[in-house]
Amino acid sequence: MFYSLAHRPARAFHRHYAPVVSNGALEKFLNDTFSSLSDAGAAKSASVEDQEKAYTLQLDVPGLAREHLDIGIEGDVVRVASKEDAPRKVKAAWRFPLEIDTANSSAKLENGVLTLTLGKKVPVSNVTHLDIQ
Repeated sequence: MFYSLAHRPARAFHRHYAPVVSNGALEKFLNDTFSSLSDAGAAKSASVEDQEKAYTLQLDVPGLAREHLDIGIEGDVVRVASKEDAPRKVKAAWRFPLEIDTANSSAKLENGVLTLTLGKKVPVSNVTHLDIQ
């Protein structure tokens, strides 16, 4: 029911697509993006439970305090990342089948386990019915 970001090192990109012209900025961007994803162990230590009105996402983040974590919700995507001053790096994202209702969502960090309760947003139908004359 959810999708986690793929972990692909930047060198795999260069193996299949050798650059014609060396672009240092592009290469740095690709290396930073893909290497940070492969270093992030969050996706391996997470579980998602689909309940009737909410999703429950549990993520192991030992050694991190709540001020070290940043949680972002945009539509049906939830991102968890550690801040720069955190003792370890965590970066992961999940896409859910329904949009997340932020008003009915909460986060709790206890004993190194981050538990997100993500409320499901009820889809609103914009269908208008016309009477036949």
